[in-house]
Amino acid sequence: MRRRLTPYLLVLPGGLWLLLFFVVPMVTMLSLSLQEGDIVSGYVFTGHWQTYADVLVNYRVQLVRSLVYGAIATVVLIVAAFPVAYWIAFHGGRRKASYLFLLLLPFFVSFVLRTISWRYVLTDEGILLGPLKDAGLLPDDFHILGTPTAVILGLVYNFLPFMVLPIYVALERIDPRVVEAARDLYAGPVVAFRKVVLPLALPGVFAGVLMTFVPASSDYVNSAVLGSSSTAMIGQVIQSQYLTSSNYPAASALSFTLMAVLLIGVFAYARALGTEDVMKVAAR
Repeated sequence: MRRRLTPYLLVLPGGLWLLLFFVVPMVTMLSLSLQEGDIVSGYVFTGHWQTYADVLVNYRVQLVRSLVYGAIATVVLIVAAFPVAYWIAFHGGRRKASYLFLLLLPFFVSFVLRTISWRYVLTDEGILLGPLKDAGLLPDDFHILGTPTAVILGLVYNFLPFMVLPIYVALERIDPRVVEAARDLYAGPVVAFRKVVLPLALPGVFAGVLMTFVPASSDYVNSAVLGSSSTAMIGQVIQSQYLTSSNYPAASALSFTLMAVLLIGVFAYARALGTEDVMKVAAR
């Protein structure tokens, strides 16, 4: 009996944690999204599904914009993170830990403070654009703040380690002798990378996409600090509905809609990538 109960007892603390801080809030939020009323008189559960239709009509632009920003940021992250992870894994030598520490060093500063610092970097006369304008390389009316570019740059900067680390872990597990064997079989560097390194790194890419696309699409700090009203993301709308308008049913419905859309996107990506093949590659 003890042997049979041991696995369940080991899972129990984590299961209780998820039940208390994930399942219960999700059920509460679902119930709240189907209620009617106001902050003064209170809310009553009526099964009002029309709230979901209303928020989709009113905020579909912000929802689509958030998904587009998150997708673009994720693609840029893959392109930027893969060379970094590859260099650390194969050429970092004894200083791999030091390079990873430097990569994570900015995370010792608050997320909000790091985003605000980017506002000073990207301001019209800041340390980036100011010298370029003085040198005549950019016109005087050129600006980045308040544009989608600024928001996406903030997302890429803030979530870069979440893409680098999973890819690095996957690359670190590759036996260098496998790459050498491919080269011994007359595979050039490009072919060896495409046929050997990239397939073996797919589990890390998949994990990195999960760790960046979901939070980037639901983020509201970067769009609030670096963007403008024309770059508002769905996270800003949810935050405003909760804390400013006190429209809890609409905010809850938006949260559930965003979660559903993200899950559909993740499952579609997993199916297109072929998670079974990815897992087989990782196991090898």
